[in-house]
Amino acid sequence: MDQGARSGVRPRWVWSDTAAWLPQLLAAGVRVMRCHDLRLSHAILQRSILVPDRRALAAAIQWEAESVVPAIATAPTLFDAETVSGGSRSVPHDLDPALEEFERQQTALAAAKDPGKLRFLLAAESAGALAAAEMEAAGVPWDAAEHDRLLEEELGPRPARGEKPSRMLAVAEEVRAALGDPRASLDSAPKLLRALRAAGIDVKSTSRWELAEHEHPAIAPLLHYKKLSRLHTANGWAWIDEWVREGRYRPVYVPGGVVTGRWASSGGGALQLPRQLRPALRADPGWTLVTADVAQLEPRVLAAMSGDRAMAAAGAAKDLYAGVVDSGAVQSRDEAKIAVLGAMYGATTGDSGRLVPRLRRSYPAAMALVDHAAALGEQGGVVSTRLGRSSPEPDNAWRELQARASMPGATSRDEDQARRAAREFGRFTRNFVVQGTAAEWALSWIAELRLQLAKFEPAGVPAPASGPVFERAPHLVFFLHDEIIVHTPQECATEVAAAVEAAAVTAGRRLFGSAPVDFPLDLKIAERSVKD
Repeated sequence: MDQGARSGVRPRWVWSDTAAWLPQLLAAGVRVMRCHDLRLSHAILQRSILVPDRRALAAAIQWEAESVVPAIATAPTLFDAETVSGGSRSVPHDLDPALEEFERQQTALAAAKDPGKLRFLLAAESAGALAAAEMEAAGVPWDAAEHDRLLEEELGPRPARGEKPSRMLAVAEEVRAALGDPRASLDSAPKLLRALRAAGIDVKSTSRWELAEHEHPAIAPLLHYKKLSRLHTANGWAWIDEWVREGRYRPVYVPGGVVTGRWASSGGGALQLPRQLRPALRADPGWTLVTADVAQLEPRVLAAMSGDRAMAAAGAAKDLYAGVVDSGAVQSRDEAKIAVLGAMYGATTGDSGRLVPRLRRSYPAAMALVDHAAALGEQGGVVSTRLGRSSPEPDNAWRELQARASMPGATSRDEDQARRAAREFGRFTRNFVVQGTAAEWALSWIAELRLQLAKFEPAGVPAPASGPVFERAPHLVFFLHDEIIVHTPQECATEVAAAVEAAAVTAGRRLFGSAPVDFPLDLKIAERSVKD
């Protein structure tokens, strides 16, 4: 049960690293509703430009280590630091250094320019860490037999260990025949590149995007081979053997694993789960899946951040890209998508370069926000998200390029390299403010939904003898940037779906107040998770 639930008080636990402590508590039947993760909070505060004096945080370099997931403790006390086998890169788990770091963080927050925003960000980041550990403990309900069937449908029968599936081998022969090279290696990029050029296909890389631009009998089967190879390598039979146990797939999430605040994954590939395998996500008998994802999250975040009422109106209760078309800025939905993504990612050539100027006329406030962020980056500056997560500064190599270009006697090559590096960093900061704030919205959504799901009474099934305390009630099992999946008893699926939608509304209000921006969800209740 949740510690403190009997008295009606739910404390906020302060600890070194959620990934190190929470699995032990979940295994013991204890649920923690709130925490302050010192490692994740340190990473935010020691970089945030909202904190005017970060010297004390910067000096505490031991708190900049990566998260290391420990083995399950066997010592008699849950909070014995010696039971946490964090390894050489782990943060300190002893009480005294944790208290010292907590005091440093509280001092930094007290002096911050907008402490309310930062406190909310730290709370959301810590709640995300709780959710990540819980999702790993709960696991995604996974139909390994269906996964096997889908693989056979695409690749052919399961091959012997170390061998390639029959369909891959057959498609490879098609490619070699079209290239006129029976020995062409398709799995080595340098060798494949040589074979393509020898066949008259003038390419600089073997990326599918560049290959698709060429017309040659070898291109279609080669793209097919690459698709089959990715499936076999990333999510094939070896993946099932390693990651699926007792009907559960347990990816290892890394909250804050990307500098923008987006999550990463250190195992299982949850953030690259291919659409074709979605039917393998199957609810347990008597349960169902509530799946929800946000339509055009980043453009909507841009509209809300910038206060661009025209862009907000384009997405009001409808597809935002269709709204951009209706506004007259572009002619088609495809053009709208290219233009908006180009604006956020700094594309200056091709269709994006042609269409982005139209957005500047139609949505001046939104464009001004990302243009300003890009300009700061080009000058080596730092930008921040809505809640105060700040971008890293450019590295020494970048600064050396800029310094060399500004010195007397600098060559045109020096100047070109410096300009390219400046533009590249400007593209990074341009996207950082939007992607980072979108990550904050998603964290807020998860944090609120997690609290709402905790209010549901356990289903009428026996409690597990051990393991996650939340297994009898609706719980999060999957997260991917702008999508969540809840595993829920069928009898409360409709209420859970309503909670998912309400949490999205709350997340928007907490980040953007009364900004007139909708965050509509594509929401489904089904036994299997299948994306359109």
